[in-house]
Amino acid sequence: MLMRRTQSDVATDVVIVGSGASGSVAAARLAAAGFEVACLEQGDWTGPADYMSDRPEAELAWVERWSPDPNVRRRPADYPLTGEADVSPVMYNGVGGGLVQWAAMWQPLLASDFRVRTLDGVADDWPISWSDLAAPYVQVARDMSVSGLGGDPALPELDPYPNPPIPIGRIGLAAARGMDRLGWHWWPGANAIASRRHGSLQACQRRGTCMMGCPENAKATPSLTHWPSALAAGARLVTGARVVEIPLDERGRARGVVYRDRDGVERLQKAQVVILAANAVGTARLLLSSASARFPDGLANSSGLVGRRLMQHPYRTVTAVCEEPLESWQGPWGQSIYSLEFAETDSGRDFVRGTKWMVMPHGGPMFAVAEYQEAHRDEGFDAVWGTAFHRATAEVFGHAFTWGIQAEDLPEDDNRVVLDPEVCDSSGMPAARIEYRVSENTHKMLDFNVARAVEAAEAAGAVSTFVRDVWPTGIGHVLGTTRMGDDPQRSVVDRWCRAHDVANLYVIDGGVFVTGGSANPTATIMANALRVADHMIETRASQEVGA
Repeated sequence: MLMRRTQSDVATDVVIVGSGASGSVAAARLAAAGFEVACLEQGDWTGPADYMSDRPEAELAWVERWSPDPNVRRRPADYPLTGEADVSPVMYNGVGGGLVQWAAMWQPLLASDFRVRTLDGVADDWPISWSDLAAPYVQVARDMSVSGLGGDPALPELDPYPNPPIPIGRIGLAAARGMDRLGWHWWPGANAIASRRHGSLQACQRRGTCMMGCPENAKATPSLTHWPSALAAGARLVTGARVVEIPLDERGRARGVVYRDRDGVERLQKAQVVILAANAVGTARLLLSSASARFPDGLANSSGLVGRRLMQHPYRTVTAVCEEPLESWQGPWGQSIYSLEFAETDSGRDFVRGTKWMVMPHGGPMFAVAEYQEAHRDEGFDAVWGTAFHRATAEVFGHAFTWGIQAEDLPEDDNRVVLDPEVCDSSGMPAARIEYRVSENTHKMLDFNVARAVEAAEAAGAVSTFVRDVWPTGIGHVLGTTRMGDDPQRSVVDRWCRAHDVANLYVIDGGVFVTGGSANPTATIMANALRVADHMIETRASQEVGA
């Protein structure tokens, strides 16, 4: 039972909601610059003792206890997601946010991703350009101990990564062989996983269980890379704190945030500036829940765009089964190699924009058999159980690699986050309802790329391939519900990620993306958070604050 009494916490310069990719960057940067920072996180700390990656039952743990789907995991910090979406978002609530369970793939957006309207006549251009993020991209790659090989001709030029790439392994060599035979682009993958001891990270031991956490602390997560320095600089991190409202003063400025602690006690964390970093679903949910007489449709929502234009990178896979042993249980789980061969619009195709491909390991025996069964599930019991089960284990385990294909997801108003009118979380806050359909353009894009990936698999020597349809659960990329722009009627925040409607309210998570590109978004989320934090430091004297 919730306790409804309200207590007030000591006022601070800045309160940040969310401790993940963007929140950790802002907290560390602002605290180092002398700001008094409080960060509220609804989850808890997670560390090597909590991971099951080094245990025999690791794959079983991923099915439920470490499921990326909060509706399956159902931990106290999780909130339900409702709706009948083509793709349901996945996320993790805890210190580090989604970067606790991420695969650590690292890539900046393409320069063209910021100019989609100009180049292709769809969506909108960003109010900033690739060059605005060039220096932050370099800095956050250092902070995250990224391992990779610079010089990819398909990407804008950047400084070298701080660590050499992790070996691409047998799966990378096999996949690259096929790409070479077709004359298609590929490049060794960059990952926020240390290939050697660097900063706070240890060297990768290639367990291949990165998605459940790294027991060696080789994978970059904010609890290792950002929070130690943020706390040392004076930032305060409160866990078990679910933010439920952003109250306003008489001038229409944010007073801070209202949250409920572990005991259900309602508290007001006063702050001069509020920064939302709760991911594109969580931030939209909080803004919509903070409706008032001044903002009847949700806080900072005079444009009507809060929650709209949700993008998720719809995802399909092609698994190549080879006769040769590939040791494909070895890690990292992140990309071994990647391809941007089909990342740009081609006027000869019947769709616009493009995809990123990446080669990943195939996991242990449970994952290998599950992939086989998924491919043959329409063939009946005998095709997947009994002798077929053992045959699948022998044929697939250690002999397969997967091309993951993530499609650029164009922003559409009807793909959105709304408040569920009936379902609430454990604190009584309305659940996030996801309304999302994969567009015809995206289906055409994926069909084309899947056909090409089958060609690449066969060119690599695959004896069979497994093709999966769009994954019904997402890959942790939620973008676009609080879009950035210069026009207050067509965007939620400005180019510095300050809300048009509330002068001391900022959003710095993936919700500010105008378009999604096809790249994994973490590098851009963190680089943009750093850009915004630096601007806040530079303009501190002129910042409007709450009463």
